[in-house]
Amino acid sequence: MSFWIVAIILAVGVSGYLALVLARARKAAAPGEAFDIQVYRDQLKEVERDLARGLISEAEAEQVRTEVSRRLLEADKAAARKSAEGGEARTQSALLPALVIGVLVVAGAVVTYLQIGAPGYPDLPLAERIAAAEKARAERPSQAEAEEQAAPNMPQVQVNERHAELMQQLREALRQRPDDLEGHILLARNEAAIGNFKAAYEAQQRVIELKGDQATGEDYSALADMMILAAGGYVSPEAEAALVKALQLDPNDGAAQYYSGLMFAQTGRPDVAFRIWRDLLEASPPDAPWVSPIREQILIVAQDAGVRYELPPVEGSGAGPIAPGGPSAEDIAAAQDMSPEERQQMVSSMVNRLARRLATEGGTADEWARLIRALGVLGETGRAQAIWTEAKAVFANTPEKLAIIRDAARQAGILAQ
Repeated sequence: MSFWIVAIILAVGVSGYLALVLARARKAAAPGEAFDIQVYRDQLKEVERDLARGLISEAEAEQVRTEVSRRLLEADKAAARKSAEGGEARTQSALLPALVIGVLVVAGAVVTYLQIGAPGYPDLPLAERIAAAEKARAERPSQAEAEEQAAPNMPQVQVNERHAELMQQLREALRQRPDDLEGHILLARNEAAIGNFKAAYEAQQRVIELKGDQATGEDYSALADMMILAAGGYVSPEAEAALVKALQLDPNDGAAQYYSGLMFAQTGRPDVAFRIWRDLLEASPPDAPWVSPIREQILIVAQDAGVRYELPPVEGSGAGPIAPGGPSAEDIAAAQDMSPEERQQMVSSMVNRLARRLATEGGTADEWARLIRALGVLGETGRAQAIWTEAKAVFANTPEKLAIIRDAARQAGILAQ
């Protein structure tokens, strides 16, 4: 409310000043009376000069002074009367443009604020914004709460019968051998590959427990990654703790840096997220897995942070044999008639070319959808699931594009119909 009061006062003040300038009556006399007044004043000076030279007597000088002074007073009165009448007329004629200017100033200010401002919001000084962001960060949902909220939208990964049987055998074996480090490493990776991210990060937590002080930054980074995927892309306080530990052990861990930036973006600190992502993007090779999601999101974060930023060019773009497109469903179907070796070589080449380009340069929603469908036809549901999870982060702010990719995920069998 205080903003509007100040804005109205300023607008009215500016309008009033402009109106005063337009309406101010010039107090100078009309040209004719001004000339007569000057003539009479010159005559009075001439009388004094003639008296000093002895050309006229004192009596004659006094007589002339009296007559000229009388005429000067009459001319001055006439000038004052015409000036008052003219000033009133000029004031009245200036009233309409003054009112028009006042209305335009106030209307222009309101329209500008409605375009670039935030009507209804209270004053938000920078210190208060930072404090609000820190409060939101401290009070955000836990990992368990986030998983519960994300559960209805989590994809159902279809696993072939043989794979499911092997996974069950692995789980049973580890129940008998809870201290089997290599077994838990294998379990964590495979649970993540089939989209069972909660079981994956629980297995990864056991890996870290078994390693103890020998746990690496990569171990904690993998834990955070699995927790974030289990929460549908949300960075919980528990995942943040894993990221902090990962960066303490390895400050150059790119995945941990990416997710740290994502956490700040989710908690109202786009300025911090932008700095993290910009530095990571400029220091990373173009095929790093976090490059594509950063390139898709950093411009939005920069805008929210009030920063003008231009994406750096992709190294190697325009060079090499990377095809502009990828395998279509028809390409995959035709490959089924080839020998297993030929089919694997051809399709893998096509899929990898598209996946590499999407990772380095980004791509359209149709291309992401094509890659997911191809992986589904090939039976690589774990990899398709990983691409779908990444796509949700990349296209989070464009629901219409995400819908295209979601349809492809359903066709690939990693989402319920």
